[in-house]
Amino acid sequence: MKVGLLESRAARLNAYWATLLKELEVEFVHSALPDDQALALGRETLPTEALGVQLMVGRVLALGRVDAVLIPRLPSVTGDAWGEAFAELLPRRISSLPPLIEVPDGGDDLETVATEVGLRLSQNAGRVRRALEKVRRLASGPRQEMPLLARASHATVAVIGPRTLLAEDILAGGLRPALERLGLHGVFSHELPLAEVIRRAERMENAGKVPAGERELFGAASLLAGKSGVRGLIFAVPARDGAAGAALERLARRMHKPTLQLMVDAGQTGFPELEAFRGQIAAAAQGAPQDTAESGERA
Repeated sequence: MKVGLLESRAARLNAYWATLLKELEVEFVHSALPDDQALALGRETLPTEALGVQLMVGRVLALGRVDAVLIPRLPSVTGDAWGEAFAELLPRRISSLPPLIEVPDGGDDLETVATEVGLRLSQNAGRVRRALEKVRRLASGPRQEMPLLARASHATVAVIGPRTLLAEDILAGGLRPALERLGLHGVFSHELPLAEVIRRAERMENAGKVPAGERELFGAASLLAGKSGVRGLIFAVPARDGAAGAALERLARRMHKPTLQLMVDAGQTGFPELEAFRGQIAAAAQGAPQDTAESGERA
């Protein structure tokens, strides 16, 4: 059996699933196309869909002939049909795909699903048990530290958006340089320690009834908005992603600092809205106490 492993820079457990397949002695492959070509393929195939969906579709198609594809299940927001059921929807839009198997990117059901996947792919219970012992240490994902919250001569802004956008340079890589050119230091939500974000998200009203992706966005925004050095919040919306846009708009209304909702497309380098936002946060800061934290302070 040959398995395609869909790697996403937004996923935390790529190493977990790659190691599991290796320990199961299952042959597996990654996408053979560079990100720009995978995105172009996804755009050609599903031209009206959201930016992140197009990238994932291109990566799936670039896997070539495989017997199954493992796809990371990433947190979704309200109304995000693709995020909730990507593996079910894609075969309805594209015929002749191999079986798509969604796998968790953490959570309480990780080992249960890994066991089921292992048995499905190897049909060897003993090998699955040994493989699970080897990968258990990878289940918590890579260690994360709080990013720098201040830089000399820069105003700090929080950049809040879906991991599927901000973690992918091919999609949002132009945003950080654009901020730098205006003397803005961006602290990006996908770089925050996830455990701290989730703890902060518990403060959300009716948190248990809100989709995981929306809780994650709230936790990141709440965590950063509470930092005195953060002058404003930029809510980054993937192009053609109405569900993410609506979720971020709801979140922006909760904030008490200046906010900007910014549409982001692949390859975009110019963001004219940022200059006006820089002026807005500068004006707001004139009446606020000066932050005494030194450049390079961590939370």
